[in-house]
Amino acid sequence: MTGKYYEDLEVGQTFKHTTGRTLTEMDNVLFSTLTMNPQALHLNEDFARQTQFGQRLVNGIFTLGVVVGLSVQDISQGTIVANLGYEQVSHPRPMFHGDTLYAETEVISKRDSKSKPHLGIVTLKHIGRNQHGEICIEVTRTALFLKREHPAR
Repeated sequence: MTGKYYEDLEVGQTFKHTTGRTLTEMDNVLFSTLTMNPQALHLNEDFARQTQFGQRLVNGIFTLGVVVGLSVQDISQGTIVANLGYEQVSHPRPMFHGDTLYAETEVISKRDSKSKPHLGIVTLKHIGRNQHGEICIEVTRTALFLKREHPAR
């Protein structure tokens, strides 16, 4: 496992994830259609060309999934039990086809689980930047992590 156990995570700790992901037209169209999202901003180039952006935007929910996914290998691979919630999602800039998303994560808070002593609750803030270093997404996520020395479940 490459993920961090509850005890390995400290408030204020920051991880700069080295893997980036280029978001393609195929990614955007496939994700939008699979999730039943017919938004013209994602699927209709003619329509999108007439907007303030001048081109199609990458679906923000896809961007959310990628920014969290970029953190998995460094933080939660094999050590997370469940995501408990996502809050404060913002998209200050859009992502476009061909943009590359990079992520960093900060540990915001942590506490022992009251109902499951072998687990801990960790709140993480993920920030996604495009290849120019501009913030395109921010999201706060709370997750349940295994403790290193946990009794049988």
